[in-house]
Amino acid sequence: MAILFDWYENPKPSDKEQGEKTLHPRLKYNGSIGTDVLSRRIQERCSLTETDVTAVLDALSHIMGQELANGRQVHLDGIGYFRPCLTSTEPVTIDTKRKATKVKLKAIQFRADQTLKNEFGILKVKSLKGGLDFSQLTNEEIDRKLTKYFQTCTLRYFNVPFCSIILIF
Repeated sequence: MAILFDWYENPKPSDKEQGEKTLHPRLKYNGSIGTDVLSRRIQERCSLTETDVTAVLDALSHIMGQELANGRQVHLDGIGYFRPCLTSTEPVTIDTKRKATKVKLKAIQFRADQTLKNEFGILKVKSLKGGLDFSQLTNEEIDRKLTKYFQTCTLRYFNVPFCSIILIF
C-alpha cells in the first residue's frame, strides 16, 4: 500500500509577501497499529509468545521512561534514538528567580536509525488531490459561509435552529 498525502501551502511570514507560493506534502495516516497487533506480528517472527512480547514492550516502556527522565538519550539498535526535549512554562530572563521551577518536558523526540529507514525500501506514495486549488477566501466570503452554516445548523440535543437558542437566552 502506498503512503497517502495531500499538498498544502506553506505558511509565509508576514515580511515575505512576494514570491511564488511553495507547497509541502502532508501525510494522511492509513490507520494505526496497536500493541496487540505488534505483539502478534513479532511473535510470528521469533520464539517468544505474544504474552512475552507484550511483557517485554511494557518493561521497555518503563525502563526507557526512567532513562529519559534521568536526561539520557536512549538508542535502540535498528530503531533509533529517543531523547527528552524541554521547554519553559513561562518567559525566563537572566533575572528570573527559581528558573529551575519554570522547566517542563515538551516532548520525547525520535530520530530513526538508518536500518529502520532502509526498511521502507522504495517509497510508494499517492497524492489524494487531483487538481490543486489554494485560493484564499476573503473575509466577506468567510462571513457569508459562516452565516449560512449557522443559519442551517441545528443543535442535536434540542433539535432547534441555533439562532433560536440565542434568542431564548
